[in-house]
Amino acid sequence: MIVVAGGDLVLPDRIVTGGSLVLDGSRIAALESKPRVDPAGADVIDASQCYVVPGFIDVHVHGLGGLDVFDSDAAVAEIAGRMPSFGVAAFCPTSIACEPAALRGFLAAVGRARLAPAARAARVLPAHLESNFLNPEFAGAQPLECLRVPADLDARSTPLAPGAEPAFSGREILDVIAACRADVGIVTVASELDGGLDLVRTLCADGHRVSLGHSGADFDQAIAAFDAGARHATHLFNRMPALAHRAPGLPGAALAREDVAAELICDGHHVHPAMCRLAMSAKGARGILAITDGTAGAGLPVGSSARLGSRAIRVGPYAAELENGTLAGSTLTMDRAFANIVSVFGGSLVDAALMCATNPARALGLAGHGVIAEGAVADLTVLDRHLRVVRTFIGGVEAYAPS
Repeated sequence: MIVVAGGDLVLPDRIVTGGSLVLDGSRIAALESKPRVDPAGADVIDASQCYVVPGFIDVHVHGLGGLDVFDSDAAVAEIAGRMPSFGVAAFCPTSIACEPAALRGFLAAVGRARLAPAARAARVLPAHLESNFLNPEFAGAQPLECLRVPADLDARSTPLAPGAEPAFSGREILDVIAACRADVGIVTVASELDGGLDLVRTLCADGHRVSLGHSGADFDQAIAAFDAGARHATHLFNRMPALAHRAPGLPGAALAREDVAAELICDGHHVHPAMCRLAMSAKGARGILAITDGTAGAGLPVGSSARLGSRAIRVGPYAAELENGTLAGSTLTMDRAFANIVSVFGGSLVDAALMCATNPARALGLAGHGVIAEGAVADLTVLDRHLRVVRTFIGGVEAYAPS
């Protein structure tokens, strides 16, 4: 039994100052509003002058510390081992558009790490696929040669890249997803593509959480996709039409629908802080999922080289970039996302905990995760007064502490 004593406990609706948590096995057995509780034989951890928040959950992350999820068979597991030092208790390894063989290998690695987790590693959740069914005009760093149109699943190249290699069909991609169903959680698609709405319905019927992203959908097209079952928007404002007062587009539809959760890259660069505040005001903190969209460049010095799938990237001063300067994901980590919500976007500690843990858990259907409450899973992050991670617990086990 472990007692985390004397910290400020950040609950979904309030902060308990100087409270204590009793961890019994993998669960929170008791929440006390007093600074110290000492059950017989308990290991007491002093959390005074600290905030105790639910362990972070990142639903969109491609890599960390020089490792990309596609780098090797062990890359997903190795990334999981590094996540707790940034306060992350669980994450969705995230792909970019790729060949069927690469997707199959990636999902196999996700399955191994998910079903046989390493000690003191973050939980590996079913993957987030930034899929092959994205709009080439909003591709960003996605490889054009890997994009396909849902209505023509047997076509072996995108119309914008005739004869492009590698040659494979959209149907082959869907066959890989079907074969690895349990390891695929979120699937990002551009619903306005020919056949896109039918794809949304099919993926939803198969149990996946469908997200709209890398998309040129207008407001009506996006609403139609949400009506068809999509419940998620991938990195709101990025790689979609701009929000305009007469043409609100996909971002306006995502903000308007209360049943849709919107991802937000919380680095203050991908989305201006004023727009982050606007999104938080429009949807409430409970409607936003803080993400990193982190790449292998996260945690590396500016100027470092890394990879995003098969593409070379470099670490810029604010984000990861392709060689031509195109944004290619972020260099953000979840501890900094939490801090930015509070110190840059003007959110409260409760807002930040909702966006970084509670909302992702709810969106993914992870009952008992992402919240500090009696009976909940004991995934916890302890932050000092500067919002730096000092301890991370996963399932009641200390997964990170300063050396």
